[in-house]
Amino acid sequence: MGDSSSRVRSRKFKAILAGGIALGLGATITLAAWNDSEYATGTFTAGTFSIEGSVDGTTYAEHPTPAAAAALQFSTGFGNIAPDDVVAAPFAVRLTAGTTYDATVTVASASPDPTTFVGLTYGIATVAAFADCGPAPVDPTWIVPQGTALDAVADPAVPFSLTQGVDTATPGAPAFLCFVVTADDTLVQNSQVTETWQLLAESVE
Repeated sequence: MGDSSSRVRSRKFKAILAGGIALGLGATITLAAWNDSEYATGTFTAGTFSIEGSVDGTTYAEHPTPAAAAALQFSTGFGNIAPDDVVAAPFAVRLTAGTTYDATVTVASASPDPTTFVGLTYGIATVAAFADCGPAPVDPTWIVPQGTALDAVADPAVPFSLTQGVDTATPGAPAFLCFVVTADDTLVQNSQVTETWQLLAESVE
């Protein structure tokens, strides 16, 4: 009887001991997961884009708002215009130094003040040189056709191109515009209008 009880206790002890060994072995072979990492970074810098204009073909400045619009220098007679008179003014535009994209440019809006003014129409052409602008421009390419109302632009718009400078210290090559204004027989004596045109440049890759 005593021997039998001793054998049972021994089996229980061995079973517990075996369980303890199993647990011990399980804890011993548990390993942490291995890991490694790679990182990448990038810095992004926006390009520069702006245009400037000149009323004399030499001195350029930016005219970014209607309030800062360049005052075109029209040919003789614009201050005393009469029906059938035609006057013209040249304007040069280019991309500023540091601009990093080429551009396409369109005449985006034309705004007379007063808005109801009648008696004048206009056209805008690109010409090869500043001096080629006059009431009868030399070899014009009309981007706004002659006879356009003061509150209208070409539809669809006709673009012209500008190219960036050869380096960041050099402005782009200029394009030369010729604004031609014609009076008709509806022009009222002693009337006056201020016309503001918007040239819109958009960058291209």
